[in-house]
Amino acid sequence: MEETIAGPETAQIPKQRGESLQDTAVRYAEERHWDVFPGTWLEAVDGVQCCSCGDPSCAVPGAHPAREDWATVATGSATVARRLWAKQPAASILLPTGRTFDAIDVPETAGFLALARMRRMELTLGPVTCTPDRRMQFFVLPGAAAKVPDLVRKLGWPLASLDLDVLGEGTYVAAPPTRFGARGAVQWACRPTPANRWLPDAEELISPLAYACGRDARR
Repeated sequence: MEETIAGPETAQIPKQRGESLQDTAVRYAEERHWDVFPGTWLEAVDGVQCCSCGDPSCAVPGAHPAREDWATVATGSATVARRLWAKQPAASILLPTGRTFDAIDVPETAGFLALARMRRMELTLGPVTCTPDRRMQFFVLPGAAAKVPDLVRKLGWPLASLDLDVLGEGTYVAAPPTRFGARGAVQWACRPTPANRWLPDAEELISPLAYACGRDARR
């Protein structure tokens, strides 16, 4: 069964039920060929959900790497992924960027505006996540981190004026259904499907994203 949450322009965010974190991580590796690695997890302390890292002021409880060498742990093998989550079934699912995809990160308000515009333009979209800290991440081909600053400048926008970032090599995104403490779970604004297996290039999406971020900044 799927639960859907309607967003602006009737965007839907499916959330699957009845699937363990281990099963989901294995599916990402097996079906999408994404590298995955387990992050921290949530623990109940006096009835409060706390991050397994032990930091009471953790900014993203249960949704960040549990070890410094996470990049070497990340795997695209379904068998290895199953073994990793067997050690800690509650671990979050994190995906390293800069390998099979980069992610363009924007505020949620700008992201939904851009998403609606992209659909009207009939652009080919990759998967898009929506996080509990009100950010959206658009999956694009690797190499976007190097391209985007120049692309934005060519569009006439000072990059520093836009709340737009690109996650490339050396960083990661949290994948659904990873939870950020009590704030909720990461969900799909555009879920992975066979139709979006081939990701768009950053150049195809940057114009509506930059425009939406610029409009959001003016507010």
